[in-house]
Amino acid sequence: MSRTIQVKVKPNSRHSELAESADGTWIARVKAPPVDGKANAELVELVAAHFGCRKSAVTIRSGASGRMKLVRIEEG
Repeated sequence: MSRTIQVKVKPNSRHSELAESADGTWIARVKAPPVDGKANAELVELVAAHFGCRKSAVTIRSGASGRMKLVRIEEG
């Protein structure tokens, strides 16, 4: 089973956190800059930690170069 969430990424934040907003999208604040995939790598780690799964179970389905991303989480 898998789920897909829409995430708005805010790079260069003071601390890393993942929170769901009222409209059902997620906001991810990551410390890493949006350079050489560093912010995407930190996003994958953050999502995996939040949902209690392995990093390999989290993939960015679309939006890898933008701030709005669709992230797929393989569960179970």
